[in-house]
Amino acid sequence: MSRQMVRPGGRSARVQEAVHTAVRELTSEVGRDALTVPMVAQRAGVTPSTIYRRWGDLQELLSDVAVERLRPDAAPTDHGALGPDLEAWAGQFLDEMASPAGRAYIRDALLGAPDGGNADRCSAYAADQIEAILARATERGEEAPGTERIIDHVVAPLMYRILFRPDGLDDAYARRLVTALLGGASTS
Repeated sequence: MSRQMVRPGGRSARVQEAVHTAVRELTSEVGRDALTVPMVAQRAGVTPSTIYRRWGDLQELLSDVAVERLRPDAAPTDHGALGPDLEAWAGQFLDEMASPAGRAYIRDALLGAPDGGNADRCSAYAADQIEAILARATERGEEAPGTERIIDHVVAPLMYRILFRPDGLDDAYARRLVTALLGGASTS
């Protein structure tokens, strides 16, 4: 059973943060494959039953940590026009998702929620970032494609290549996707 993790407050927030921190630290120290629930619980200062009760199993915990790590930390940078904004965002998205850590987070996020809940959450993160870029473009009076069109023409090909054909992925590829989407109007 997949559990949708919400951002709790108070003690729940402290427990979640301690457990997430323990997972990140231990993954760095001993590797993901060596992690166990008792090891995470000891580092976090909670009982293993707390982890099992809240997350169900280690895979769901890893999945929850991954989804949190895939959440963007800040709004997309404003470069003054839609083309450069999208190019910069697509390049950053590619860098983060194509990194070894990014690929591991994607894998963990999807494995822990076979019902698609984590995929929906991760997709919403990208859509929110795109919508912020589009809102700025609209405020500047620029014509802009819709969010779904950007997902179909920029995000989807990036994710496919990240997951299945990572060779040759670079910032230039991300820029070409944006340029093609905008009809060649994008500038670097």
